[in-house]
Order: sequence, then structure tokens, then C-alpha cells
Amino acid sequence: MYLGQWLYFPDKNLQILLDLIKDSSLLCFNMSLYSFGTKPISCHAWNKDHTQLAISTNDHTVQIYQKDGNEWKKIHELAEHNGNITGIDWAPNSNRIVTCAVDRNAYVWSLKDGVWKPTLVLLRINRAATCVKWSPLENKFAVGSGAQSISVCYFEEENDWWLSKHIKKSIKSTILSLDWHPNNVLLAAGSCDFQCRVYSAYVKEIEDKPSSTPWGTKMPFGEILFEKGENGGWVHDVCFSPSGDCLAWVSHSSTVCVADAAKEKQVTQLKIEFLPFLSIVYVSEDNLIAAGHDCSLCHFQYVDVDNLQFVSKLGMAKGSLKGNQSAMQHFRNLDKKATTDSDDTGLETLHQNSISQLRIFHGEKSNGAKFSSIGLDGALVIWDFEVPK
Repeated sequence: MYLGQWLYFPDKNLQILLDLIKDSSLLCFNMSLYSFGTKPISCHAWNKDHTQLAISTNDHTVQIYQKDGNEWKKIHELAEHNGNITGIDWAPNSNRIVTCAVDRNAYVWSLKDGVWKPTLVLLRINRAATCVKWSPLENKFAVGSGAQSISVCYFEEENDWWLSKHIKKSIKSTILSLDWHPNNVLLAAGSCDFQCRVYSAYVKEIEDKPSSTPWGTKMPFGEILFEKGENGGWVHDVCFSPSGDCLAWVSHSSTVCVADAAKEKQVTQLKIEFLPFLSIVYVSEDNLIAAGHDCSLCHFQYVDVDNLQFVSKLGMAKGSLKGNQSAMQHFRNLDKKATTDSDDTGLETLHQNSISQLRIFHGEKSNGAKFSSIGLDGALVIWDFEVPK
């Protein structure tokens, strides 16, 4: 673990943060930090070759940026929605983007003659859409909503539009998160009714009958294959392991959980002392990264049933600059910034506000990967994770 690369600082607050920690060691993996202004970034997605980035700054538009040297330059803006964007996903193998918003709509965007064209999706929901995720084979995607349902959408060539089938069984509140199993059929969902569930999203109109998995054998559309809840915690995010045999989720009760389908779906829970996490991602079969209101990333390792371990925090300074400098240098810095000790409210973390989402940036979950984090501070950090030996 070593000091990361600081590539781009257009924002004054981020430069102040750099001044704060430049003389102290960072307990983190190699990383790059970028600023996209002061507005919070609510969601983001990467294209196939990670040269373009789609973000929404908590409004009704999606901005697409392209890497230009050490900077990101805005090249497109998608503005079909008339409500705040709640989810963005870029198809993993093709140049298609799906978005959803509080206006109860979803669009599939395709690039034609240099212009992004939207295709309307028939979601048939009466509440806000909250999250969206392409399936691994890109022949369908799922949209969560406040309508106590999940819309599984697929393309109907005859009418040239996207249709949806609804999963509603046992759902009693808003869907907050979704993730697809590698087999392209199973779908995990976390919701505000404190439950994490695994459903069958098998659409017989477009795919062959699925084979059995450790999660279950009979998989008609909408069948519940796993359901686990706890008291007092909205399930903010869910994530399948690279093999699909494990499912991890984080809840508002400051709990990290892992269900192991290969071990009779036994659930291992770890109560943490930090603020609740909002996002979790696998970076190998046994290693997970979680982040949220604590403004830093946490590394967890799942060894076996009843053995889920917290490893370390990432992106934290060992100590503030004040503890590693002379008194004279400390007062010189205060004078230069025209501040006092009581005015210094900066956090000793790379992100200066809640981290809203984690995404795989490059590589695969199974063998270590680069992943990205976005936050309410308008910052994006790209982390380079190496699987521990």
C-alpha cells in the first residue's frame, strides 16, 4: 500500500485536502482523484474500454465525459428525463446506456451518427424508478422502483420497444439495489422492507431454460430462491461474488452480510462500528469493498461461514498534518489559509462527504480490479486493488 497518484485538482477544496495530507502516509491502495465540481454525484457508469464516463449530478441530465490526458472533458449530455436521475448502467459489451429516474421512466440510449438517441421502455410503474442494471448477456435489464416491484425488461423486435415483466412477490417497500448472477437468470434485490432476496428473472420469450444452481433448481419467472431480513436496516446494496455462489449486502443498521449458497445458504453477519454503508462490490471471490456515510472505503474478507473479517480502511490519513509537523509550520499554514483550528472542518479522508456508489472500473471481479467511487462531494476516485497473497 502506498501513496496514490493525484492527477487533477480543479476544485479549491480538493487542493486544500491535498495540502492537509501531502506530508503524511495514506493507508490505501494506488488511486487517482478527480473533481467534477461541487454538486453531488448520485450515480455513474463506465463504457466497455473505460475511456468514457457517464455521471448524473443529482439532476435530470446525464453527462458523458471522455478521458483527455489527465482530465475528463464533457462530450455529450442526455436530457430526456424530466426528473432526477436515479440509475445509470452502461452495457458491458456494447455501446448502450440505460437510465431511470424519479419521473417513472427508463430509456435505452444508442449512439447514432454521433448523437445519443433514446428508446422508451414500458415500465408500467406508478412510483419513481430507483435503480437499474443490465444483465451479463445484455438481452435484458432490471429496474427497481418505489412501486414495490421490479421491472425485468427485454426488447421486442416486432414493435421496436422494450417491454417489462413485473416481479412483486413478497416485496413490501421500495427496491433500493439490484445485481445479476453470472448465469444471467438470477437477480438479487435489496429493499426498504429490510429484506435481501434472490429471484428468478428467467424470461422464456428470449432465452433457453436455465440449468440448476446452488441457489435453486426450479426457476419460473418471479420465484423467490432466497430471502433474508434483519431488524432495523434498509438494504442499500447487494452484490454477487464472481462465481455467483455468494451474495453480499450492506444495510442501514451498519451491518455487512454474506450468504453462501454452497453452504446451504447460511448467512454470516458482521456488525461494524462505522456509519452505514451505501455500496458494496466484490474485487475477488473472497474480498469485498464497502463504502458509504463514513466517507472512506472498508476492505472485508469472507473466509468461511461465520468468518467475515474487517481488514482495513482505505483512503485514511494516519494522522492529521498537525501531528506530523513543527509548531512553526502549523501556524504558517493557518496564516496562509486565514483560518483557525476551530475552522478546520476537513475530514482525513479522500472523499469529503458520503460515498454514494462503487463500480468496477477495469478488470474482473475474480482476479482483482480497478474500481471507482463517487461521492456527494462531487469527487470521483479510481482505486487499483491487488488481491492479497
